[in-house]
Amino acid sequence: MILVTGATGLNGKAIVHEFARQKHEVRALVRDPKRASMAGLGGLAGVELVEGDMRRAETLGAALDGVDRVLMISTAAEDMTETQCRFIDACRQAGVAHVVKFSGAESNIGYDATKFRFTRMHEEVERYLEAAGMAWTHLRPSQFMQVYLRDAPTIAAEGAFHLALGDTELSPVDVEDIAKVAFRLLRDGGHEGESLDMTGPEALTMTGIAARISQAIGKPVRYVDISPAERRRNLLAAGIPAGFADALDEQLAERLRRPKSRVHLATHDMFGVRPTPFVEFAQRHAAMFRGEA
Repeated sequence: MILVTGATGLNGKAIVHEFARQKHEVRALVRDPKRASMAGLGGLAGVELVEGDMRRAETLGAALDGVDRVLMISTAAEDMTETQCRFIDACRQAGVAHVVKFSGAESNIGYDATKFRFTRMHEEVERYLEAAGMAWTHLRPSQFMQVYLRDAPTIAAEGAFHLALGDTELSPVDVEDIAKVAFRLLRDGGHEGESLDMTGPEALTMTGIAARISQAIGKPVRYVDISPAERRRNLLAAGIPAGFADALDEQLAERLRRPKSRVHLATHDMFGVRPTPFVEFAQRHAAMFRGEA
């Protein structure tokens, strides 16, 4: 039995859908089964929705019963370290054999993970898991291509998107690629004691991102470089909590200090997954970038 936590989030949902596409049974941990069903997880063949809360071990009995492998994902929140460490304790007590931590690694060359609170938290949890006495694997993707869907309304309305990255490169990876790797890792096992980094197949500046979206939708798209201060104002105006905006400021500052990005496709190759180029991702979501969906 395989359990996926964080099943209603961006990556968790994609991974559960990959299990359904592959007609392989999986258990999905959700806090509210009705809401999870409404969010697109209801009625998927082979998917068992089980109610529980990673923060509360007493709610996890049914979810962890008979489970061999777990993919551990939780929200990037201030209590992520505590949440995941408590869950690791519950997995150990339930006799889970192998925990795969959905972690993260920035693609920028020389990026100092300690300078961004969420990569710092990921590494703290990784160390805790490594000492917990179970088999472990860390799956560590870089920025998701799906992040750029947040800019689709502005791209559709103005033919432009506004960020504060200057000429910094990033190597975004398609969440669908991550889902395929995660499915194969969880289905087949192995890779104990390994950290599996993932990036997309291209190191791209934001001008390069704009060019690929333009190619995909058949309309010109511009990248407009703004100051970090203006970016922060935009985030707060969009309803992002101040604490989360602080974290994104940390991430941005370190990215600007380390403007070159690596491309790391060894994990794609290891699991036989073809890396999705950004233009293909943009073509798949062209209707959204055009404002038609």
